[in-house]
Amino acid sequence: MGIFSPVYAQCPVCVITVGGGLILAKKLGIDDLLVSIWLSGFNTAIAFWIASGIKKKIFNNPIFWSLGFYAMTIGYLIYTKQINHPGNKYLGIDKVFFGMTVGLFSAILAIGIDKLLRKSNKNKIYFPYQKVVVPLVLLILTTIFFKFLL
Repeated sequence: MGIFSPVYAQCPVCVITVGGGLILAKKLGIDDLLVSIWLSGFNTAIAFWIASGIKKKIFNNPIFWSLGFYAMTIGYLIYTKQINHPGNKYLGIDKVFFGMTVGLFSAILAIGIDKLLRKSNKNKIYFPYQKVVVPLVLLILTTIFFKFLL
């Protein structure tokens, strides 16, 4: 493997940066659907980071953690009445719920794409920071797609 050791977690600095960016986006008046896509991406990044540090086989499943964070976030948003506002719908579905769901699938898809890229290259990356760039690019493209639909 050379002088570098493999890293299996999402970058904690990136995770914290996205969290701070979400707060700023809300304050700037960015649409709830777009913000919630990134909120779900943030949750998924944290879930994969936590799962990579857990040694017990049953608890180190990142999809399990991602779904758990998704459910807890939706539960919190329902409890604090931040979901189901009458004018905050997209295709008849609450924008926050819709964005969280799209963000979850986008983030998991991006992580899967990164793994497929590595597998096709004998478990080596194609470019530096591939594990960060692939999810970031997919979330940006998803956000742009929905921005033009709104």
